[in-house]
Amino acid sequence: MRLQGRRAVVTGAASGLGEATIRRFHAEGARVVVADLDGARAEAVARSLDAEGRTAASLACDITDPRQCDDMVVAAEAILGGPIDIFHANAGMAFSGGLLDAEDARIERAIAVNLTGTVFSARAALRSLVRGGGVLLFTSSLQGVTARPERSVYTATKHAVTGLVKSLSLEFGPQGVRVNALAPVGIDTPLLRLQLARSSADPDAAIATMAAGLPLRRMPTQRDFADAALFLASDEARCITGQTLVIDCGASAGIMPAAGAAR
Repeated sequence: MRLQGRRAVVTGAASGLGEATIRRFHAEGARVVVADLDGARAEAVARSLDAEGRTAASLACDITDPRQCDDMVVAAEAILGGPIDIFHANAGMAFSGGLLDAEDARIERAIAVNLTGTVFSARAALRSLVRGGGVLLFTSSLQGVTARPERSVYTATKHAVTGLVKSLSLEFGPQGVRVNALAPVGIDTPLLRLQLARSSADPDAAIATMAAGLPLRRMPTQRDFADAALFLASDEARCITGQTLVIDCGASAGIMPAAGAAR
């Protein structure tokens, strides 16, 4: 019960990494608000945690709208009965493809969600966090500390999050707020498997190939991500701020030889 009595909000928490994290926080004793663009799915997750709504509630929010972000935080404080202790700015979207082929609208949307919306939601949360000290977490990506081809827009937004973490940790550390990010490599999630299936790939075979390219020969799971978020949100990480924790099974350590290649 490492988060006993804490008040936690996670955006993008109706599915995937956000859902895994909010479930972990709740299991560790936190009272939680499941925030997501999809209000119906957010409500379903909250009800699955506590059907009576005493320790889990939901809010619909489009993080690209600053007014909705402000309203979300005010509503969360009312639901939770006080200032937020833990805010995880997790909501985001994928973006892949060559820059020259990317439509303007796709570029603008990726920046609006992954960067501008992240800033809006974090700003709203900080107004609450500074009232009692707390933890601000971001979901970045391995592409926030390194890069790969045909991910330029996504990489740019996630590198921006890495810089945001450093700056905000300096700005709000004196007020008792810790700021960190989690930077996962591709994680075996239902969404990833759906994307692979849509591309006519065999999800199991594709994931096995991805895992084989990592030093630990496995991909992180949603539980791995949630465990890392729990650590950073807990008092066990009380001296850790301004950091981006890479969750990549060793991918960023260097270049792995191809399977079967001479070492």
